[in-house]
Amino acid sequence: MATTRQRRAAKQNIKKASAAAKSKRSLAHLPKKTRTALGKQGAAVAARKRRGGSSPKTRRELYDEARRKEIRGRSKMGRAELARVLGHD
Repeated sequence: MATTRQRRAAKQNIKKASAAAKSKRSLAHLPKKTRTALGKQGAAVAARKRRGGSSPKTRRELYDEARRKEIRGRSKMGRAELARVLGHD
């Protein structure tokens, strides 16, 4: 159980990180090629979600399924590898 002081420190850290991300605009400073790739990746995930497939599509969903099945090494796997191990090819 976290103490009041620890909770206060955690909230302050979150506020600091949020402010730093806004002021640095870290995404805006990435190379155009990287920003484009990130945008395409996000659009692909959104399209998969709109189609409403019943099988898990995002890495987080695949990771959660792998955790339920107790697959070792899942934290180091990417989306494609998780899908392959789980048989979602």
